[in-house]
Amino acid sequence: MSDDGLLAAQHEGRRRFLELVADLRPELHRYCARMTGSVADGEDIVQDTLARAYYLLPEMQEVPEFRPWLFRIAHNRALDHLRRYEVRMNQPLDESHENAADPSPDPGEVLAHQQAVRLAVSRFVELAPAQRSCVILKDVLGHSLEEIGALLELSLPAVKAALHRGRLRLRELAAAPADAAAPRRGSPVVARYVELFNARDWDGVRALLAEDVQLDLVTRAQRAGRAVGNYLHNYDLIAGWRLAPAWLEGREVIAVFRAPGDTQPGYFIELRVEENRVRFIHDFRYVPYILRDAVLELAATIP
Repeated sequence: MSDDGLLAAQHEGRRRFLELVADLRPELHRYCARMTGSVADGEDIVQDTLARAYYLLPEMQEVPEFRPWLFRIAHNRALDHLRRYEVRMNQPLDESHENAADPSPDPGEVLAHQQAVRLAVSRFVELAPAQRSCVILKDVLGHSLEEIGALLELSLPAVKAALHRGRLRLRELAAAPADAAAPRRGSPVVARYVELFNARDWDGVRALLAEDVQLDLVTRAQRAGRAVGNYLHNYDLIAGWRLAPAWLEGREVIAVFRAPGDTQPGYFIELRVEENRVRFIHDFRYVPYILRDAVLELAATIP
């Protein structure tokens, strides 16, 4: 087979694999986002998980049950992420307190689910890792206690104890009064980028880009330098969208509204700016679940 044939076969194999796992991606993201405390970092973990699974699959003797297998990989990748960035929790994952008293069944299952779903993604990092994993898997994603034990390699009493402690901590967080912070202003470069983008002034946008600008159109394409021009051209072909400077989990981003009447953004774009030039564009246009559980705030207008 020629090099072109091998490359085509590889692309086709990757495409078919991504189709196979497409329905699981939103669930994987809900888990990873809460484990890392960030919807953007969570999506990075999802992509890392799927890449790892894709390259592991041909080496396996038999096809695994996809859902628990992918969640196990995602769980381990999330823990690697936490260790790599030195996010310190109060207890390590393997401290599961096997000898803890087995709590009685919680009568507030519905309330626990509601609190876990409503709580801001970033607040989950305030739970110890074992508690966090158990709460996410049980109250957000609906896994059984037995499934959680198998995935985390914990005994049933340990799962129940971690879940009990995690739920208590979530109730404390949910009861705490929220800070009423004033809207933050965005940076001048991001504000200018948004202004030019909304005006469809593509020459102006290009003038803001660094010569070696890099683009990551998540799940679709990566481009660099002049090739980013096609990305701008594709936006020019779409009608109705608008951009707005915003903040997400303490990070400055750009909210994208897909249609004129939309009151909530459909996704976001994140820029990395160096020396007043856009060096990196991270666009989540093709990740429809990215803001499902996120709290995004529009930035204050720069006078």
